[in-house]
Amino acid sequence: MVAAVAPAPAIADGRFVHGSAGVGDPFFPRAGNGGYDVSHYRLALRYTPAGNRLRATAAIKAVATEGLSRFDLDLRGLRVSSVSVDADPADFRRRGQELLVTPRRPLPGGEPFKVRVRYRGSPRPVIDPDGSKDGWIPTNDGAFVADEPQGAPTWFPCDDHPTDKATYEFRVTVPAGVVAVANGKLKYRIRGRRHTTFVWREGSPMATYLATATIGRFEVSRSRADGSPSYVAVAPARTAAAAPVLAKLPAILRLWGRKFGDYPFAATGAIVDHAPSVGYALETQTRPLFDTVPDQATLAHELAHQWFGDDVTPRRWRDIWLNEGFATWAEWYWAQHTGGRSTGAVFDALYAVGRGDTAFWNPPPADPGKPENLFDGTIYERGGMALEALRQKVGAKVFFRILRDWVSMHRYGNASTRQFIDLAELDSGMDLRGFLRAWLYRPIQRGKPPLP
Repeated sequence: MVAAVAPAPAIADGRFVHGSAGVGDPFFPRAGNGGYDVSHYRLALRYTPAGNRLRATAAIKAVATEGLSRFDLDLRGLRVSSVSVDADPADFRRRGQELLVTPRRPLPGGEPFKVRVRYRGSPRPVIDPDGSKDGWIPTNDGAFVADEPQGAPTWFPCDDHPTDKATYEFRVTVPAGVVAVANGKLKYRIRGRRHTTFVWREGSPMATYLATATIGRFEVSRSRADGSPSYVAVAPARTAAAAPVLAKLPAILRLWGRKFGDYPFAATGAIVDHAPSVGYALETQTRPLFDTVPDQATLAHELAHQWFGDDVTPRRWRDIWLNEGFATWAEWYWAQHTGGRSTGAVFDALYAVGRGDTAFWNPPPADPGKPENLFDGTIYERGGMALEALRQKVGAKVFFRILRDWVSMHRYGNASTRQFIDLAELDSGMDLRGFLRAWLYRPIQRGKPPLP
């Protein structure tokens, strides 16, 4: 584990410190920042797809968690023209992905403050340890904006760690004929002769990696899905192919609502882009984002993430199986619900994979080992198998009680694998620690995890 950068005293009496440049996450130790907690981002973006030009202002509301003489924001590559804190100009400088801000007056611990950052440039994606790219990914007609795990700072200054959730407002101005789709509800749009401004608001707490402001030429449809307003944007060339799959969205939400608890957000929908260089979909909050037309399994997976990942988010990136294992099991359950193989049959087929196939069994879901394994197949499949093994062990009634309690206990917050194991034991009344730890932490060299 790599420790966070230790805060350094800023004045002699030690009442004010430099906020740390990172929160010490073992996989991304420089991600996030110490000394404050963000409550709201207001992002005003003006984007020109031709030339990939962005001009923006970020207004951030936060509370100092300790006395600060300086603090950091995460921001990659873009050129900052000015920073103010509580309306006073502030000194700033860059150090890698860090924007170091020194306010005119120190910030007392426990006090709210506001930061405004003006910036511009040509945003580019970041390349992750596994070779994929995320963040602001330019397309032929706009941008595919998918931030997991470290892409948010490619387009706005932030406290980029899942444990600092906030509400958002997006004010996105684009050329006429282009559509900007962000999280939450579309409050209004302003049409001009040459430009259109879209104003979106997400009123539920959201991790930075789940934010999007995807831009392109989309065909838009509005409806209601299981009681929630639904906004669906599809690239014109994908509309016909996407329609039968997206028609399942209300039914999937109804099923997840019965099994996992009420839908946690005020809006839903989807974005289906044409982004062939991306290679993945993402569970952007309220509105999953797809690089091409998804199948039903992928749609069910990303919608399940609205509960497991978006509503309840891991405390540390190494616990990502709490997102991916849960959503993978959910896609198996959707297939069973629609007449396909049962979750038990899927489990049996996967469990038959021999011990010699270490690429299938390793790394264990709750111990990826290193950042490049964060989205390894075993995090998904063995993670889903761990949940199916738990379902068979405790029975379906108790299993779904565990899932519903998991969501209700940690609503809009963060949780860990240890907390999930504790809850499973509490709800079942069974000693499950050794069983679940074998499924979640045991390398295959020590044998297959036990059958239920």
